[in-house]
Amino acid sequence: MTGHVPPTALPGELLERPDVRSALAAHDFGTVFHVARAEAGISYSQIAAECGIKPERVGTLARGDGKVTSFEKIVRIADALRIPGHLVGLAARPWETPAEAVDAGRRDFLKTSAAASLAVGLPELSRPSTGGRVGSDLPEQLRQRTARLRRLDDVLGGGDTYRTYLGEYQRTRSLLRHRSYTEATGRGLLSVLAEQAQQAGWAAFDGGWHAEARGLYEASQKAADDAGDAELAGNALAFLAYQGLRGDGRERQGAVQTAARSCATAGADAAPGVRALLYERLAWAHAVAGHGDETERALDAAGAALGEIDGEPQPDWAAWVDETELQIMAGRCWTELRRPLRAVPVLESALARYDDSHARDKALYLSWLADSYLTAGEVEQAATVTGRALDLSSGVASVRPRERLEPVLARLGEHQALPAVADILEQARA
Repeated sequence: MTGHVPPTALPGELLERPDVRSALAAHDFGTVFHVARAEAGISYSQIAAECGIKPERVGTLARGDGKVTSFEKIVRIADALRIPGHLVGLAARPWETPAEAVDAGRRDFLKTSAAASLAVGLPELSRPSTGGRVGSDLPEQLRQRTARLRRLDDVLGGGDTYRTYLGEYQRTRSLLRHRSYTEATGRGLLSVLAEQAQQAGWAAFDGGWHAEARGLYEASQKAADDAGDAELAGNALAFLAYQGLRGDGRERQGAVQTAARSCATAGADAAPGVRALLYERLAWAHAVAGHGDETERALDAAGAALGEIDGEPQPDWAAWVDETELQIMAGRCWTELRRPLRAVPVLESALARYDDSHARDKALYLSWLADSYLTAGEVEQAATVTGRALDLSSGVASVRPRERLEPVLARLGEHQALPAVADILEQARA
């Protein structure tokens, strides 16, 4: 993607103009299309072809009639016109140069400080011995390194971490291809590769690069199968199910089946933390599909698995699942199922213990709380919570908070006569 510059790429001087920047911030792509044709010589037919929009629709938008609201279309337009992500509320796109990818000061500070803290104590990798053969300790070194780098995801979005995680995955894949090792070491390297592919896939998903995410999840499943690592194979399926829930009714039903298969693949002998994670994701799949009873059973299974941990170490990639995270997932599920009397208390309780330093995740979780308040008819409270989510998500290199908040803001728009709501809608536009 970085090597191909589409014919619709906007010149840098246009992107610097205040009127164009204002239009981009408001997602007023009709104005942008008009300027692109009038001042950059980019025809509407070219824009239509690159953006996947019907030519007549491009002309209609350019005349000021209608607006682009689909998240996928906004991403497609940004990539086709080479609009840096931060100008339209997205994470940095894969084709952006480091200079173009610079975002808010907080994000840069967090990125620098997080990277610096990770550098301290990051396991050093031993060099392959003479002849290109790697030692039996290398898989464990790589696993510790992967666990350390995973902490970046606590404070940064996928737009910041994707290249780092992808680089780790590619390095391990190169080792597997070009070095020699024992059969046991090879299985260990494949297991680490599966783990790294999942982390890179998650960052891609968080950054809005869904084709890349799916490819990495599928590669992870194959590596885990080849390594004989049932737990990681199950988690790869859980990631694929999570992504499949973005689709229509048929795709969602398929995602539920994949989520159920993830639990079966990991098996009853999987570590309790792994089973808790997979059952939690199964609950989410059922909730999105509208299956209330199945959702509750899966949440109960996740809670029972958590109760088995009893201080025993769990795989690092599953260790983040605890009682607070399970409460939040339960609240998310009840929100999806339109049961605010169950959702609001658990989300309020859990989020009161959730630190603001986890800005992306807290913004996401607050969006479900705001959604449930709206369903309950508590509009002013929903507006307050939405404002907190907007503040936290500002400058985070993740597409998901904005994606989640869009439908909440649309519902709030029905009550824009209320001053509290009008203020939040203005904040969102800004």
